[in-house]
Amino acid sequence: MSGNDEDQDLMADAWAAALDEQEHAEVKAAPLEELKEDAPISAEERRKLDTILDIPVTISMEVGRSQISIRNLLQLNQGSVVELDRVAGEPLDVLVNGTLIAHGEVVVVNDKFGIRLTDVISQIERIKKLK
Repeated sequence: MSGNDEDQDLMADAWAAALDEQEHAEVKAAPLEELKEDAPISAEERRKLDTILDIPVTISMEVGRSQISIRNLLQLNQGSVVELDRVAGEPLDVLVNGTLIAHGEVVVVNDKFGIRLTDVISQIERIKKLK
């Protein structure tokens, strides 16, 4: 058996162990806390806050990115593999309306994909990125 075959066997064993661990792990939905009132707010301020809390946003998870020419894009077909800029096992980016807000890892819950947040970007860091 060559070194490459041994590496592939070790990788397959690691994936099998990770999938088994994930399958038997108890996954709970993260509780979402209501906004805490540090200072009392007026009825008008509450109305304004309630208005923006109902605005829908798009949340997406990004596995990685790649830049290819249009020529190569047109040659893609079923079974094609596109190399991404991420290493396997690296956290995914969690984007809200295209803005990075967190990093996470993929989980499977009741035969559906989900994401477990591992690192949330602070508000200060997000504001700095806007400048």
